[in-house]
Amino acid sequence: MLTDRWGLPVATDDPAIIAGLDTFDTSFITYGTTAAAIWDAARTDPACVMAQAKAAALELFLQTGAGPDKARVWLTAAGPHLARSTERERLWHRQAAAWADGDAEAAIALCREIAAHWPEDLAAVKMAQFHMFHVGDLAGMLEVAETTLPAHRQVAEMHGMRAFALEEMNRLDEAEDAGRQAIDLKRAEPWAHHAVAHVMETQGRCDEGLAFMTGLAETWADRNSFMLTHNWWHAALFAIDADRPDLALQFYDDHVWGVLKGYSQDQVNAAALLVRLEFAGLDAGDRWQDVAAHVAARGPEHVEPFLDAHYLLALTRAGRDAAAGSLLDSLRDYVARQSDRLTGRIWCQTGLPLAEGVAAFGRGDWAAAFDRLGPALAGLQQVGGSHAQRDLFWQLWLQAGRQAGAHATIRPHLERRAAERPGVAKHRRDLAALG
Repeated sequence: MLTDRWGLPVATDDPAIIAGLDTFDTSFITYGTTAAAIWDAARTDPACVMAQAKAAALELFLQTGAGPDKARVWLTAAGPHLARSTERERLWHRQAAAWADGDAEAAIALCREIAAHWPEDLAAVKMAQFHMFHVGDLAGMLEVAETTLPAHRQVAEMHGMRAFALEEMNRLDEAEDAGRQAIDLKRAEPWAHHAVAHVMETQGRCDEGLAFMTGLAETWADRNSFMLTHNWWHAALFAIDADRPDLALQFYDDHVWGVLKGYSQDQVNAAALLVRLEFAGLDAGDRWQDVAAHVAARGPEHVEPFLDAHYLLALTRAGRDAAAGSLLDSLRDYVARQSDRLTGRIWCQTGLPLAEGVAAFGRGDWAAAFDRLGPALAGLQQVGGSHAQRDLFWQLWLQAGRQAGAHATIRPHLERRAAERPGVAKHRRDLAALG
């Protein structure tokens, strides 16, 4: 039995398997590009339960409809070897199985158990935050970071994880302090850059945020497509807020779209930025068609409400009504078959009305968009995505309300936005446009 990079035992006698596990964990917590090493390790030693569990996790991280079935192949291979594995390995295996089954509550509980017993395992802390984030358990994200912090006080990524949790809890000053502490420890810590960007975005510090992010951008060049494109996406939001939409469009063309067009998160970044650019008065041209072509190639998938909503936005804005209709029909059938556990309730109560509202917006049916998006807004925290990302759905609702003539309803929301972000001129223009 050997030990991994956390100094914890793993039931394997092959140093190459440990190297594969360590490469996966490092790539996972730093948004690197070498996570696929875990698949080679798992193939090399089917008896290593930890390798099989993390190989399964990587399938699920890709957020495809086929992900759960692919994950179960690895998990099943580990089955005969569970008895000789360590308890931590068995918990990793169980959390991957729960994830594949769509049981977020069980996956979170299992990650909490790993982090509680082995706080050295920073990958487990990151995994716990991942699951919590996707169902809106923001307090849990912060709790797991705070309780494991003593084991990682000199690790930049630990402070980056804590910073993002603090930001999502709206503890903005603390979040910025934690993010900057991470950057002091390691300048190339993109998740900390991301957390500080969230703080600045929330506070409307657009010029400062633009300079901050572009000043660090060279450190993202070797990160995976999600982190690279998403941090550039944040830079583009600052450019829009600073009334420089042409610069944001340049960021879109040069950095946000085109890295890994088949990946869900790259498609989300693209769709969310294109519609914001349209709100800023730019013509997206044929860019919607390119994004929608890659979305349509996915076929109907229901990995997460946040994803489906963005897919529908891309399809409808590109005029692909047949593909959008097929996705909506599939979603309605999927929701009708959901159980009463947490993820099922999220799909039923928020995911479906959100999807229907976004699709109506994309078609230009303003009244329907306003009516369907409205009930979904209260549950947005649980559909996936961050505050900054989910704000898109508020913006769609406000735009639909303006077009539908619901000025009295949307005015207080526009006034609040203008008061919270006084340095962003577009909020004042939006208010003025109501007359």
